[in-house]
Amino acid sequence: MRIFLAGATGVIGTRLLPLLVAAGHEVAGMTRSAAKADQVRAAGAVPVVCDVYDADALTAAVVDYGPDLVMHQLTDLPDDAARLAESADANSRIRTEGTRNLIAAAQAAGAKRFLAQSIAWEPAGGRGRVIQDHEAAVLDIGGVVMKYGQFYGPGTYYEGELPPHPRVHVDDAAARTIPLLEASSGVVIIADAA
Repeated sequence: MRIFLAGATGVIGTRLLPLLVAAGHEVAGMTRSAAKADQVRAAGAVPVVCDVYDADALTAAVVDYGPDLVMHQLTDLPDDAARLAESADANSRIRTEGTRNLIAAAQAAGAKRFLAQSIAWEPAGGRGRVIQDHEAAVLDIGGVVMKYGQFYGPGTYYEGELPPHPRVHVDDAAARTIPLLEASSGVVIIADAA
């Protein structure tokens, strides 16, 4: 399967990319950082340097690759968890404008499948509506919403401790995503048993 992975150099994307390649898929890994293109190439994928907010460039990149499936693993989160509150608007923009642009690009390319990450808990503040709208947009096109628990493990906010439930080790989250490439449209919770 030809897969366009948006968010290939993020916390889960870096784990998904080699799993997808090892499973025999042809993968284009999108990153907005030219400095990370070599990381994508080293994982065995075609690097695509593109900003999800540049709708024309994004559509051109996805159409050019011609994927069977587009996977949305984009977030806009800070490296420091203490800065989460101040970055909430940026992450909400990924879930609104970013999702809209990626869906439009996938449709323009004729991709038959669309998978997108979401969260398995109720977000703080007024961001719940953003999450609901994001998930509804994915389901409206027959996509799959992957609602991940809070990640823990290397490179996450919880490297040495467990977050509250729902939670999932980031490596387990990536491994549990692979079978969903063929899943029927709907919502899937990816979390440890409570």
